[in-house]
Amino acid sequence: MRSAYALQFAANLVYATSYVATRVVLDDLPPAFLALVRLVVGAAILVPITGALEAPATPARGDAWRIVWMGVVGFAGAFALSHWGLARSTATNAALLIIVEPLSIMALSPLLLGERLRRREVAGGALAVVGAVLVVLNGVPGLTLALAPHWRGDLLLVLAGLAYGAYTLIGRAVLARHSPLVVTARSIVWGAVVMVPLTVAEWLGGARPVLSPGAVVGALYLAIVITAFGYLLWNWVLARVSAPQVAIFVTVQPIGGAVLGVVLLREPLTVFTVAGAALIVLGLWLTVTGRD
Repeated sequence: MRSAYALQFAANLVYATSYVATRVVLDDLPPAFLALVRLVVGAAILVPITGALEAPATPARGDAWRIVWMGVVGFAGAFALSHWGLARSTATNAALLIIVEPLSIMALSPLLLGERLRRREVAGGALAVVGAVLVVLNGVPGLTLALAPHWRGDLLLVLAGLAYGAYTLIGRAVLARHSPLVVTARSIVWGAVVMVPLTVAEWLGGARPVLSPGAVVGALYLAIVITAFGYLLWNWVLARVSAPQVAIFVTVQPIGGAVLGVVLLREPLTVFTVAGAALIVLGLWLTVTGRD
């Protein structure tokens, strides 16, 4: 369990880099095209590995459909919405608004999965969420003067957070019966299939990729590190840890995004960021020690 917690923490720090990387790459690659590249490259990596390491098996009808919906909603839907949102908003906003994902998971897991947190873990989750909200209060999306112009992009980012949360909620039961490698590979393939018509429509609308060196490197980073191996790691952890516990660790991402904003985007480090980070660290400690 401790190893799963450590991997979750490290993975979410890596996930936090995806917002800045995606925002930079979107200057050269259209949103749907970038999503398709991530999914195709990810599938090209994971499908052969799955074929080599896993015995051939056909999931039951119910699980097969769950894997399809993981790809449709959690890959294609989440990627498309997040890319469209980032194209209209900022990397910092995207990192902050990812808090929608853990909130949706923690709210719906008791109803859909029957998974509940212990009191200590509830307290830890609440502190982590409050900490993330403090970070967000540096500028409330859609309300403050600085962020109001991005409200359309922010709304898409909120919907993307819900789609990411749906991936976890749908996949939890499937991962109890099938290996993370199989589930990740199959769902990513379905995501790529769904992204094809969206990319074609984008192309017909006049959007064209500019294959600059930075765009190619950034797209490969997003495809290999974040999409292929990032999701594989996520599913490996989800097969071992309850969905609400996994959700709490997502609150690391707003802090990672804020730090990157300070370092790379030269945004100010405020008392809200520091206080929020402290609460998130405390909340994660309560969660990690909640089952000792």
